[in-house]
Amino acid sequence: MSNGDSGEQSFGRWLIETVLLVVLALVLAQGIKAFLVQPFVIPSGSMIPTIQERDRILAEKISYRFIRDPQRRDVVVFKNPTGDPAAPILIKRLIATGGQTIDLRKGVVYVDDVALDEPYTHGLPSDPLNPQITYPFKIPAGNYWMMGDNRTNSGDSRQFGPVANTAVLGHAVWTYWPPRAFSALN
Repeated sequence: MSNGDSGEQSFGRWLIETVLLVVLALVLAQGIKAFLVQPFVIPSGSMIPTIQERDRILAEKISYRFIRDPQRRDVVVFKNPTGDPAAPILIKRLIATGGQTIDLRKGVVYVDDVALDEPYTHGLPSDPLNPQITYPFKIPAGNYWMMGDNRTNSGDSRQFGPVANTAVLGHAVWTYWPPRAFSALN
């Protein structure tokens, strides 16, 4: 064997190892995104002031799969029930769960006849959006009622109705970009 063969063999081994490492890194990244945590870019102002338009957030996926169901006040990422290709993913606050009754009275949200304390709306009224949804409205089992914090500028369950639990993608937990917004979500 000559020196040239050894160099070619070393380069070949290096190339194969590099390709395998890149493939492994891509598989790990996709696995993390699919099962653990996924980044999202916020497309609209429906969650202002909690989340600004174009902020980047992280949604964890473990708790809803293995630990607990989504709960009231959680900020949730889910598939758009309208099927709108321009906005396939939405982010809203979970207001009520299956079996509960939601009502909107004079701009105030009631769940099971109890007025909600919603400081994250900064006093914006919660008025009905779709005349085909009548209140009080009982949420079917296996569904959630989602509303944006920016109540006067949010297409949410008041417009499209309850969201199936199978549409939930994750629990939004952290804003990571821009740096001024770097913080946990409440």
